[in-house]
Amino acid sequence: MSGRLVLLGNAIVDLVMRVPEVPERGGDTVSTDTTFTTGGGFNVLVAAHRLGLPALYAGAHGTGPFADRVRADLAHEGIEVLLPPLADTDTGFCVAFVDDGGERTFATSPGAEARLTEADAATVLAALRPGDLVQVSGYGLAYPVNGPVLASLITRLPDDVRVFLDPGPLVADIPPDVLEPVLARCDWITCNQREGRLLTGLDDAPPIAAALAARLGPDTGVIVRADAAGCRLVPPGGEAVHLPGRRVTAVDSNGAGDAHTGAFLALLASGLPPVEAARGANAAAAFAVTRHGPATGPTRGELRGFLDGDPPSGAEGGGPVP
Repeated sequence: MSGRLVLLGNAIVDLVMRVPEVPERGGDTVSTDTTFTTGGGFNVLVAAHRLGLPALYAGAHGTGPFADRVRADLAHEGIEVLLPPLADTDTGFCVAFVDDGGERTFATSPGAEARLTEADAATVLAALRPGDLVQVSGYGLAYPVNGPVLASLITRLPDDVRVFLDPGPLVADIPPDVLEPVLARCDWITCNQREGRLLTGLDDAPPIAAALAARLGPDTGVIVRADAAGCRLVPPGGEAVHLPGRRVTAVDSNGAGDAHTGAFLALLASGLPPVEAARGANAAAAFAVTRHGPATGPTRGELRGFLDGDPPSGAEGGGPVP
């Protein structure tokens, strides 16, 4: 592995509620199962670290039960924390509704992770090493306090640090003066089709990827994730290619995009070319949706077995369909 994954995103607590379907406006539903898990950017860190990439959480975090849980789960996964906790507020949380089709819908309540400061940014800059991979999320860019701080920080990163942007579901809420400098500096952007549509006004993965590649220029790689259909990849200076997904019986799609992103970062850092890294990321995302919970990316052994055709251990509904 070259460098570390340094996450400037948000590690928060997810309140995951499994429901038959998300209720209509003004309606109600009864959850069949409710769990608390650490999520957000934590999922990306875990997915990358389980595949061998050293990881560092460089986002803000607070003081209270949610923050304690986040730090405990980071420590359990062997992921270091860079910044000291904020003393006057807890880490935020997200309510995730997962319906019977495995789809998820979110509502987020920001906390300490949305209060990154210029002093924090200086600490991050001082801690970076040549070859590090910095990942930034659109969630952080959309927050009024974090956005300008992160945009300024990204523009000051040294050239030997690569930047990966996941624009996230709130990309339409990011002010242009925050988003544009990050887009100009990023080495890779990875998004799902909904996020790509918000960025380009287009509907399908191939035209979204082409439009983003044209907008960002030949030095920036583009990945558009299309769930079970795999992803559309435009490597820096290269031609667009479709990498098909693997058919599995999905039980929980929460965190699938994060598993894809973390796996891609780890495999790219291990020296694989972008096409092979994206192919492995597709498999990691398919593996993740066969398990309940947001941080369900595979280990290196599990991913290798899955690529060889072995069903994920503990998966429901069987393994991949050739």
